[in-house]
Amino acid sequence: MDVRNRPGWQVAAIGAAGFVVLLWGIELVDVAASHRLDGWGIRPRSGEGLLGILAAPLLHGGWGHLGANTVPALVLGFLTLATGIGRGLAATAIIWLLGGLAVWLVAGGNSVHLGASGLIFGWLTYLVVQGFVDRKPGEIAIGLGVLVIYGGVLWGVLPGQAGVSWQGHLFGAVAGVVAALAVSERRRAATV
Repeated sequence: MDVRNRPGWQVAAIGAAGFVVLLWGIELVDVAASHRLDGWGIRPRSGEGLLGILAAPLLHGGWGHLGANTVPALVLGFLTLATGIGRGLAATAIIWLLGGLAVWLVAGGNSVHLGASGLIFGWLTYLVVQGFVDRKPGEIAIGLGVLVIYGGVLWGVLPGQAGVSWQGHLFGAVAGVVAALAVSERRRAATV
């Protein structure tokens, strides 16, 4: 069956699973390359660090880091795409680019930021906010469920844990709210 003929939830599941498989494949290559790919993360306010905005969510600081991001990426990535494939991809692009750019602008110098955590925090806040923005009871319920299950991780937006990019978490979460507003069905309906 052609992907275009599959129900949206199946395409969302394939997309989320494919993304996680890609992350694991990249980490396998990174390990084989003695973690040289990790240098492609976001390096604040440096020219080469701008490329890190694109690469950072695909890179992880080892198997433990990737393992910690795997289940949330599957669940929240699936739910984000399940809001509508085009809408979910647009939200992901906003979170990826806006969150990464903010890290590049604001994070401390002489640091490298990498990992899918920024996306995960962005997907979380996107899912929590977008139902309220669109005033859809089903999406509000999903957002509240996501908040109950994953809301505790939002403490990760605060500084404190060495080696953890709280800036990536914070700006990913902020970008998720922006994405919910930007791809709102109510906003699109008002402009048509």
